[in-house]
Amino acid sequence: MSSVDVTTWYLEQTSPGDLRPAAAPEGDEVRIVRAEVPSPEFSRFLYCSVGGDVSWVDRLGLTYAQWREILERPGVETWVAYEKGTPAGFIELDPQDEGVVEIMYFGLIPAFRGRRIGGYLLSYGTARAWDLADRWPGRTPTRRVRLNTCSLDGEHALANYERRGFRLYDTRVAAKPAVETPGPWPGAFA
Repeated sequence: MSSVDVTTWYLEQTSPGDLRPAAAPEGDEVRIVRAEVPSPEFSRFLYCSVGGDVSWVDRLGLTYAQWREILERPGVETWVAYEKGTPAGFIELDPQDEGVVEIMYFGLIPAFRGRRIGGYLLSYGTARAWDLADRWPGRTPTRRVRLNTCSLDGEHALANYERRGFRLYDTRVAAKPAVETPGPWPGAFA
């Protein structure tokens, strides 16, 4: 199997004041709603639809029970952007120890990119990472929000994170197996 060098950038915010929010898209056609009922089917749909063209493959082999286990962990939240009632993208928050919240996944379904939804969703989701302990009694207040992106992600991903106030704290390059872009289903991007 061939491999490809992948650069991964690690970013963080260490204060709620670091967030530089993007403006909401004009009109009232975009809403962001928390998916409060853990649903492996819906989460897998979002994961495949958003990440299918940028080589998100790490969760594809998970069983239904494994998806459910991830989603049911206390403090894990999925926030979904809808445009005119249609899912446009999502952000998944995963609380860690010592007040760290990791943005595990974030992105838009390809048809919704380039419409000013991404910066708004990232801003909204990052704000929810900062106030996550308000919704989960007993959680340590958030002290750090972190995420990573890589050279396989969308071409505007790193710049969007930096515009929202995330700062780079590490960069790594590693060879990874070259995989075909799975798409949300076979042949979707042909």
